[in-house]
Amino acid sequence: MTTARELDERYGRTPSRRLPWIVFGAIVVAAIVALGWTIVAKQMSAVDADDLGFTVVDEHSVELHFQFTASPGSDVACAVEALDEEFGVVGWKIVEIPGGEHHTKGVAVSIPTVAEATTGLVKTCWVT
Repeated sequence: MTTARELDERYGRTPSRRLPWIVFGAIVVAAIVALGWTIVAKQMSAVDADDLGFTVVDEHSVELHFQFTASPGSDVACAVEALDEEFGVVGWKIVEIPGGEHHTKGVAVSIPTVAEATTGLVKTCWVT
């Protein structure tokens, strides 16, 4: 006589061993999608800045020219520095730039210094 268990095994009505793998696969796919979205969201709020040049006005100020690229309409703040011959910081300033309709914007800023500087540069920029 054939038992109910033997009939279940013969016709594939046993508990599936694939269910844990399906659940694991779904969790992995969800994690990959979440990581991808995090990367995209971070790149959308990224700001890229490039130094264009500087002019030493006198021993108490440097004029720095730079441009930055950000999402249109994003308000941006940048930390700019003036350095001496030994790369010591002799002046710095936080510059706040209101959002505009273009991705790239050029900026000129005067940095006050405590000693004569030999260069000026953009340290970092971020969306405010």
